[in-house]
Amino acid sequence: MVMDVFEMKFSKVFPLLVGKAVRKGRTADEVYAVTEWLTGYSREALEALLEGDCSYGTFLDNAPRMNPRRLKVKGRVCGIKVEEIEDPRMRDLRILDKLVDDLAKGKALERILPSDPA
Repeated sequence: MVMDVFEMKFSKVFPLLVGKAVRKGRTADEVYAVTEWLTGYSREALEALLEGDCSYGTFLDNAPRMNPRRLKVKGRVCGIKVEEIEDPRMRDLRILDKLVDDLAKGKALERILPSDPA
């Protein structure tokens, strides 16, 4: 039986994202930065979630403030364009994947995170 990613423990999934970036020469701090930007969680709140029993779905559902600029994130994750994902919850999950993928590819944080138009 395949486990739904939303049911997986956040404490199991998040370290995988960090590991992906670190293996490519990035830092855990950068993964925390993109996660904070996306979700509005503080570093302390994320660390508390890592100590708890929170599911990945609950992590997304209870995000303090999903960044409205996340909808400007474009590109492919696992061959799927994130901007074409209809399920908002899955889209947000894939946006975090995309942000971490871009980190792992060596892109600068300033280029990864969409900013407000000047």
